[in-house]
Amino acid sequence: MTKIMGKYFLAIVPDEPLKSAITELKKELRAAFGIKYALKSPPHITLKMPFVHNENKEGELVKSLSEFFEKEKSFSLALGRIGSFGNRVAFMKVKYPPELLSCQQRLMVFSKAVLKKNIELSDSNYHPHLTLAFKDVKKDQFGPVLEYLKESSVKGSFNVHQVCLLKKVQGAWDIIEEIELSH
Repeated sequence: MTKIMGKYFLAIVPDEPLKSAITELKKELRAAFGIKYALKSPPHITLKMPFVHNENKEGELVKSLSEFFEKEKSFSLALGRIGSFGNRVAFMKVKYPPELLSCQQRLMVFSKAVLKKNIELSDSNYHPHLTLAFKDVKKDQFGPVLEYLKESSVKGSFNVHQVCLLKKVQGAWDIIEEIELSH
């Protein structure tokens, strides 16, 4: 059997109708500024940065992750104010409980010990956020993009009851598994 390496990551994806409202906001950015890179994935808050994994062992990955997350309790998050990293990334700030950070820390240890994945700088320096624009934002349009986003009324809160495993398929990220948390 040929070993085919796929790219995956773990994230929290907001429930509807917030998910659709954020996707629409990304589409507005594409229409107004021509930026579209953030549309290559559903709205999400990353828990584990992209990693490579043998596609033939995808089922085992899902099983391991399910066993990990069945011990994690659900919690609530709120999204709203706009923030930025430098003049290249615009995002929605996440108001979150300590449960999110402790879950992410346990996931980091689990990923290293059980999944044999490297700990990335972003894993150990975790800053939960929901990206709205990045990579294809030109420096001279970043200010107007930020102002546009600050005028947006898209906000909301939701109960995190699952984590999504996403896989890169033909240049875009698709949710391939929704893994339930304990309730």
